[in-house]
Amino acid sequence: MSLNEIWEAASASPYSPLLSKDHQFFVGFSLLLSALVLTGLFGLNRSFLSIASFGIPASFAFGHAFTSPPASSIINLSVLTVLSVPLAICTDKNLRAMANTEPIFSAVSSNAHQLYTLLQCIGFVPKATVQITPDGIRFSAEETRVIQGLAFLDKALFTSYTFNPPKNPNNEANDADDHDNTTDAAYYPCFVVSLSALLETLKIFGINDASSGSFSRAVSVQPPNPSASSAFTSPALLLDRSCTIQYSHEGAPLSITLSETGVKTTCDLTTYEPEDTDTDIPFQRDGIVLKIIMRSAWLHNAITELGATDPTVLKLSASATREPFFALSGSGGPLSESTVEFSIEQQNQNQSKGPSPTHKVLTDDDSRARAKRAKLAPTVTETFLVSPPSSMGSRINQNYRFSMIQKAARAMAVANKVSIRGDRQGVLSLQFMIEFDNNGHGGMRASGASTGGTVTFVDFRFVPLLDDDDVDLEMD
Repeated sequence: MSLNEIWEAASASPYSPLLSKDHQFFVGFSLLLSALVLTGLFGLNRSFLSIASFGIPASFAFGHAFTSPPASSIINLSVLTVLSVPLAICTDKNLRAMANTEPIFSAVSSNAHQLYTLLQCIGFVPKATVQITPDGIRFSAEETRVIQGLAFLDKALFTSYTFNPPKNPNNEANDADDHDNTTDAAYYPCFVVSLSALLETLKIFGINDASSGSFSRAVSVQPPNPSASSAFTSPALLLDRSCTIQYSHEGAPLSITLSETGVKTTCDLTTYEPEDTDTDIPFQRDGIVLKIIMRSAWLHNAITELGATDPTVLKLSASATREPFFALSGSGGPLSESTVEFSIEQQNQNQSKGPSPTHKVLTDDDSRARAKRAKLAPTVTETFLVSPPSSMGSRINQNYRFSMIQKAARAMAVANKVSIRGDRQGVLSLQFMIEFDNNGHGGMRASGASTGGTVTFVDFRFVPLLDDDDVDLEMD
């Protein structure tokens, strides 16, 4: 058959495309839009599974959007399939994280129980704000802007601590306008994670709440028996368990890797941007009117005793001139009011009135002068400073919601000492000192002395109740 005959035979059966000209633009635009969406999804989640879920469909969408005749669609589609997958990868703005670059933060702890104990002290809310600093990791948990718990995981708790601070993104926008005056100062990454999920991750190998033993022992102020710890107790079994925390880049999940006797488990916790970076309850360090340092067990005992009457308000009273020098009262409950007073032992007062080493009998005036110069402080306190402003008189009286104070009970139980501070605005700060020995145990020591372990701090801040709040509590 000649070429002319073929031409005439083809004219009798013209080619009809599958889509008419009126619909080709709409279909092509839809394919192009879906290809861009799939490319963005693939850039956000780069894995082998996402290649099959997003990468290959995006390639086919790009191919069919730009191929016109069916005869050349296979060639064009094969070319675009090869080119579109690298294009989807390159569109991700976090391409640097895919390369073999160092992560922003990486730390290794040889004892996961220490991290679990500290974070459980502020585990009264499901989420916490995390800030990575060169000196450690700062966890902040707050509830209704009334209570805030701050736990600081010092870098001394980790056997390896690496922090590569990224550049401040706010400075990048100013580089083009004022390159000479803009400094490449680093900033500390801040994000929000699920605190409850983090605690569950740290005990994924079956950590028994070893701090619960200290929680119950703290009811008695007697030091725990050192022989009670053996090789079969939970803290001893946790010594060979290591924990690796890694934060690769901005927006990446917080990776927690736990390894024990050859078994390794990795959990990636989703990170969120904080809604408000300035969430700390303000505390005036230059306006402190109350500072008391004492053993944490004494405070825990007092709160436990007051909690038996189920009060709604905790009343704090302190004075440096008259008794009761330091008292805690619970009121507003369905039962009755109760008060715990920390006073001076009468024996110490009698000893101050005894004869001097020269056996000189003191007169009444000398005794009163000596008693006035003596430090009037409760016996259980190590530091007792009360300096109320003139508007308060000679006594400090503040009210706080008792249920909020109880949220710090776990920190009271595991801590060695507590620093009770109050500022002029009435904000109460309970700073707990928790010391871990070389075996990872926390809490009081049998000898009462330091064992050369790591000292960490957990800080709680409470906003006082106003008069209107007291009325509302009584109505409830």
